[in-house]
Amino acid sequence: MRFHLVLAAVLWAGCADARKVRGISSSYKRFYRERKSFLCIDGSKIIPFEQVNDDYCDCEDGSDEPGTSACPRGRFYCTNLGFRPHYIPSSRVNDGICDCCDASDEYNSHAHCQNTCWNLGQRERAYVEGQMRTLDEGLRLKQQLIEEGVLLWREKQAQLRELQQAAEDLQIKLEEHRRKKHEAERLKEQTLKALEAGDGGVRHQNNSVTGVFQLLDSNKDGRLTVDEVRAKVVLVHDEERLLSEDEAVGLLGEGHQMDLAKFRHTLWDALTRGDSVKIKDALSAAGSLVGEDPHLKAADRAAEWEATNLKKVEEAYETINMEISDLRKKLAIDYGTDWEFLFLNSQCYKLKVYEYTYTLCPFNQVTQKSTAGTEVSLGLWGMWAGTPKNPYNQMVYENGEPCWQGGSRSTTVTLTCGTETALRSVKEPSKCQYIMDFQTPVACQPVLKQRGIHSEL
Repeated sequence: MRFHLVLAAVLWAGCADARKVRGISSSYKRFYRERKSFLCIDGSKIIPFEQVNDDYCDCEDGSDEPGTSACPRGRFYCTNLGFRPHYIPSSRVNDGICDCCDASDEYNSHAHCQNTCWNLGQRERAYVEGQMRTLDEGLRLKQQLIEEGVLLWREKQAQLRELQQAAEDLQIKLEEHRRKKHEAERLKEQTLKALEAGDGGVRHQNNSVTGVFQLLDSNKDGRLTVDEVRAKVVLVHDEERLLSEDEAVGLLGEGHQMDLAKFRHTLWDALTRGDSVKIKDALSAAGSLVGEDPHLKAADRAAEWEATNLKKVEEAYETINMEISDLRKKLAIDYGTDWEFLFLNSQCYKLKVYEYTYTLCPFNQVTQKSTAGTEVSLGLWGMWAGTPKNPYNQMVYENGEPCWQGGSRSTTVTLTCGTETALRSVKEPSKCQYIMDFQTPVACQPVLKQRGIHSEL
């Protein structure tokens, strides 16, 4: 009999204790050890311990009613053994709706709640295990991409050095070709001046005499006639007047025709002096004469050749400097502590969402293309905008095309861990402001492995 009384007392004490500590986490149970009085956790009031969980709110912080809905600011702790424990507002206690998966919040209501914590825990554990496997695989792939990034970075640096050396060599060639072009032009100018002045030596003089004779000899019969002279020779002070027949005969040495030998000692002298007669359209005629000179032709060909070569070297020099500038810009970008993001450069990733196709080209731009073919810029590469602990988990693309409401379009790209690199989602939470989820192994962080599965699962 005595044994039964002791057992009943123990059971009653257990029930009383369960009533008093209901809705309390293990870390707060020290405040609810049964004693004569209870101090509100905020220290504002002391009440008799019998008033704890009596369905009447005595403490301003609601700490005296953790297991009832009496206090508007109260919280009820769901133990949820086998799943994640959490707090719910005390107003939900015994409201006929099961909020705790272990049904502990509906201990005194008409609701028939089943304990689903184990099933929920199993699903969450399976999810976490899947995430851990994904993380492990992602970290393995990330290491490969880091190694590739280091090699690629070294290749880019070597390429830059080669381009810089090539630019230096071209600079030397450029200066040499400029010098040769200048010399060729100077030689051409000297030859031209010698021809025009008639003091280029006997050979030049003979060539000039022959050239003028051939210019005047329209029918190329080796003789100059009165009509040929009148057609191409004019008075210096009256260019518009046609020479008379007598004037032409006088220039021909009082004859009606002459050959090259006689021309050299008669009309050529008059043309050389330039005080009485000259060839009609002297500039054009001089150009024709000059063009016939073999020395000038050679000088002209040399100048043209050097000009062509110089242009080719200048174009090559300009092209290689553009390549150097472009490569320097690429190398100036922050590709992560181990250059793990370098492989994304020059890559583009697409995702179709309804009638739009979105394209993300990391470190370049983001675009949106409609089914009608209209393409709009949603932003150009701006900067990394992650947290201090993980600065590489977010990209910002700004200064896209203007929005009809004003301002320019921009896109924020959040990088998440995954076993493949792909654009996963695109949203427009506010007008012309876009957010993207971009999955890639290089976003995987080893620190995630330390979180593990919650100890109370």
